[in-house]
Amino acid sequence: MKKLSVLLFAALLLSVTAPLTCEAGILAAQKARIEQNRINKSTLNAVKNVINQQIIYTNKYDLEGLKSLYSPNFVNSDGFTRDIYFKLIEETWKIYPDIVYYTDIKNIEFSENYAAVLVEESAVATSQENMGEFTAIGELYSTSKCIYYLEKQGQKWLISSEKILEETSSLKYGDARYVNMELTAPNQTGAGKTYTATLKVDTPKDSVIVASINKENIVYPQTQTSEAFRKLPDDNILERYFTSNTQNVNEYTVASVGITRAENYSPDKIRVYMGGLAFLMTRVNVIPQNNYVKFDNEQPVKDNENGKGK
Repeated sequence: MKKLSVLLFAALLLSVTAPLTCEAGILAAQKARIEQNRINKSTLNAVKNVINQQIIYTNKYDLEGLKSLYSPNFVNSDGFTRDIYFKLIEETWKIYPDIVYYTDIKNIEFSENYAAVLVEESAVATSQENMGEFTAIGELYSTSKCIYYLEKQGQKWLISSEKILEETSSLKYGDARYVNMELTAPNQTGAGKTYTATLKVDTPKDSVIVASINKENIVYPQTQTSEAFRKLPDDNILERYFTSNTQNVNEYTVASVGITRAENYSPDKIRVYMGGLAFLMTRVNVIPQNNYVKFDNEQPVKDNENGKGK
């Protein structure tokens, strides 16, 4: 009888403790999920705050504040270090003192110590240039899609790198501000590959368009190639073929557009003048050639019996 009671008590104990153990496991898992969600939310807010602070500092032209968000070891996908990167920003603010930036966060991915933020950015500004006896007012408009890479250093998140996926800019003066024009080129190509850059312009009536298309490597200090202007063909499309560089740098395709007009200022004389001027730019990211990739039909060199290659 005692043995039976012992078994009965044991069965009762198991029937009570089993659900309690199971319930404790569920509660522990729920607690862990709640804590992880809290950590994730805190990390998300911290990363987002860096990008939000970035746009605040840029629109205040606060260079030191902006620098505080970047790692001392920062380098972007063009190979520009932190010092060069901020020198370019400072030069931009001097040329366009009224520039305004906009940032739209599209996606944030993160782990414990690293984050990647996909954003779409734009900037608008005005420019004044003296052209002979006239002062021309220019309008700058720039758009880009890029990824900011952040790293947690101590308790602080800092921007450690940046990769621009797409980038286009236009600077238009005079009548060019009211003319639709577009410069297209591939966003990405391989090193030493041929690609086409195409310029399309809606030519105004009583105007003649002259234009050129060149490419420039993204280096610092920036180099400029010579321009060869030509009249835009009757279909209003100008194309040029380029071979991408093999120096392991990205490049820009750049179009210069001039709008010329003619008017009579005496019975037998015509005056030709520049009514508008525009510069268009689009980024071409160049994938460097990997010389260490072997194709299937390539056989590695084998050693002979003496231990030397054939």
